[in-house]
Amino acid sequence: MFVLHPDPYLLPSYGISPFTTDNISRNHKLPDDDSIDDYFTERFKGKHYQYTLNGRESINIALSHYHLQKDDIVTILTTTGNFYISGCVTREIEKFCKWSRQIEPRTKVILVNHEFGYPYKDLLTLNNTGLPVIEDCAHSFFSKDENNTIGTVGDFAIYSFPKMFPLQIGGFLVNNKHCELPESSLLEDEKHYIKNVLSYYIKSEREIIKERLINYTYLSQEFRKVGFVEHIKLVDGIVPGVFMFRKERGHISMPELKKHFYAHGIQCSVFYGEEAFFIPVHQALMEHDLTYFCEVLKSFIIYNF
Repeated sequence: MFVLHPDPYLLPSYGISPFTTDNISRNHKLPDDDSIDDYFTERFKGKHYQYTLNGRESINIALSHYHLQKDDIVTILTTTGNFYISGCVTREIEKFCKWSRQIEPRTKVILVNHEFGYPYKDLLTLNNTGLPVIEDCAHSFFSKDENNTIGTVGDFAIYSFPKMFPLQIGGFLVNNKHCELPESSLLEDEKHYIKNVLSYYIKSEREIIKERLINYTYLSQEFRKVGFVEHIKLVDGIVPGVFMFRKERGHISMPELKKHFYAHGIQCSVFYGEEAFFIPVHQALMEHDLTYFCEVLKSFIIYNF
């Protein structure tokens, strides 16, 4: 049995990130370990990289390289081509210049968003534009494309650790240009903490990937039973950042569905511009948590139809 329509002051807390409150204690007790540096050195052979406070700071540092003027444009391209883009991205761009969703005469940089773990399909063709590319891999730490090029085509690749690991801070900037960049505002104690946590959890890389795929499959199967299907087909190499779904037939009020999920302690959002919606799918979720998500969705259907 699950409590539906709970007291608003007694909600559970399910986030898109696998971080939960008990990770404060768990992470604090982890032994000193910086072996994550060996992992990154091997993974990004010959590349320069730096830890940052978060993904937003990584974007900011990368953009600072181009000496953008206020009337210049950063063009944002996404996997789906939908106009949805996080305000975390656009607000960083607006600190330098304007942004657009198409290549324009004043476009100086292309920022490619590998949305929610799904790689941008025409990545290599962007070299034909002659424009520098930044890859936003915030949700795509473990995802791979057919040519294994994700994170390698752009001048810079951006990562956000809390999207995949249970910690509250931490970004990563891969510098494929080997150019000099400003230092992060990250304090040494913060960097030490990030390395400790990552060094511990990276040992479970295979398990993290496996659990996300298991959770995705479970939600896909259960949601289909009540008329909802995955919005983007999951193919080999994809490690999803969220579970994105849509109604198979007909329409529902996405804003109302968002209110309903939040009223049950589940972080979520509408995939604006399309009749789609996304919820958590991370490795810390157990089967009963996923069943709770399903029951919350069913209660919305019963209440509204």
